[in-house]
Amino acid sequence: MFKDVSSRAVPQRTGSEETRQQILDTALALFREKGFEETTIRDIATRAGLSLGAAYYYFESKEAIVGAYYDYVQREHKRRAALAFAPTRKLADRLRAAFHTKIDIVHDDRRLLRALFRYGGDPDHSLSWFGAATRGQRELSVGVFEEALSSERLPEDVREAAPTLLWTLHMGILLFFLYDDSPQEQRTRKLIDASTDFVVDAKRLVTSPFLRPIRKKVMGILRDAGLL
Repeated sequence: MFKDVSSRAVPQRTGSEETRQQILDTALALFREKGFEETTIRDIATRAGLSLGAAYYYFESKEAIVGAYYDYVQREHKRRAALAFAPTRKLADRLRAAFHTKIDIVHDDRRLLRALFRYGGDPDHSLSWFGAATRGQRELSVGVFEEALSSERLPEDVREAAPTLLWTLHMGILLFFLYDDSPQEQRTRKLIDASTDFVVDAKRLVTSPFLRPIRKKVMGILRDAGLL
């Protein structure tokens, strides 16, 4: 498991930023306690010691609060992964860091993420992990895997496709994590390590010049599907 060991200085916030962060922190605490559906904006305002109007001034809906949470998760993932990447150029270590740090960040939010999973299949919903509204957050996440591969010598077609494919794998791992009831999500951690070993082994095969015609066909399929 990778842990956050940075000594990051906390930047100074304005009063508005502090209030916005207070609402976000309060909302997340209530989502964890009561569940997303059961929590209302009024509940959040009351717990935060604010008027209902003040809460709506900063966040027009619970969905907007979750959008801010998504932003935080992706920025924090990028930050923690960069710290873990810095000491090593070894692909296996960098991929493990990319996967493990994401689980570290969302470790306490399993209940919230389970509630939000229902929106994943609706691309028009603002909270869909695959929709247009979350494109920027998705691109940040894909960028983490692009950075994990930055020290590797890869054919251009593999370099183009690999970050998106790794992001897709990480989404599958997240789904597994949501329903992993093993102590300290041990099964998820083992799945990450096994998946990383598989990816590293597969890289040796996939980058072979002899497989370039097959890679070309796969790339065509991915482009036609709009995945690249």
